[in-house]
Amino acid sequence: MQTKGMKILIHASAFFAPYLVPVLLFLVSDEEEVKNTAIQAVLWQLVIGVLLSISIALSFILIGIPFAIGFGIMWIVVPIIGIVKALNDEMYRYPIVGRWV
Repeated sequence: MQTKGMKILIHASAFFAPYLVPVLLFLVSDEEEVKNTAIQAVLWQLVIGVLLSISIALSFILIGIPFAIGFGIMWIVVPIIGIVKALNDEMYRYPIVGRWV
């Protein structure tokens, strides 16, 4: 149960402390599954932030607007999917960075 709660907290932290909570839980936890989820969450926030920044920078060409909308939706929806998977005790890997870890 403790692992389940920690994974839910890591996924939910994307909305209030996207870097602080996963890093703290990575340092505090002894469980490999929690550490793996925390690393993926931090990498996801970094990658999606870079992709959104590039999309916004390219919005003056008009090609960045659809990408910014898509990445913005992903930034909200992907952690929610992670929360639901953690509630069901299923392993969830983030879309872009899941295979890196």
